[in-house]
Amino acid sequence: MWNSGGMKHGPELSFDDEGRPVLITRAALPFEEQHRARVRKYLTLMAFRIPALILAAVAYGIWENGLISLAIILVSVPLPWMAVLIANDRPPRKADEPRRYDARRIPLFPTAERPALERPGTFTAQPETGEPQRDVPR
Repeated sequence: MWNSGGMKHGPELSFDDEGRPVLITRAALPFEEQHRARVRKYLTLMAFRIPALILAAVAYGIWENGLISLAIILVSVPLPWMAVLIANDRPPRKADEPRRYDARRIPLFPTAERPALERPGTFTAQPETGEPQRDVPR
């Protein structure tokens, strides 16, 4: 479809629903680029871990103070946790992006509409003998 300006118009041709052109700066990065950037952040944070342990050993050798070395090691302890959180961060989903969770799916533990084992009758006590007797439906 062509509009009066001679440009193609449609949802797949860089125009939004109101007919305004979509800016290229608003376009999301491809998944591969997002993943590569997150992996780089993860590796950068994890790359500080080994040098921190070496620095702790060198600091102990220079000052012979275990508290300084322990402080350096304690600072490096949360680095893997932080690296994983940062690496798993992704841009928020858009409204038109498919969701994996579907509320209409069968629940994990479905409830039965009726008991799995039904008794055809109930037990009642006979008035004259006191022994239980089974009532059978007819």
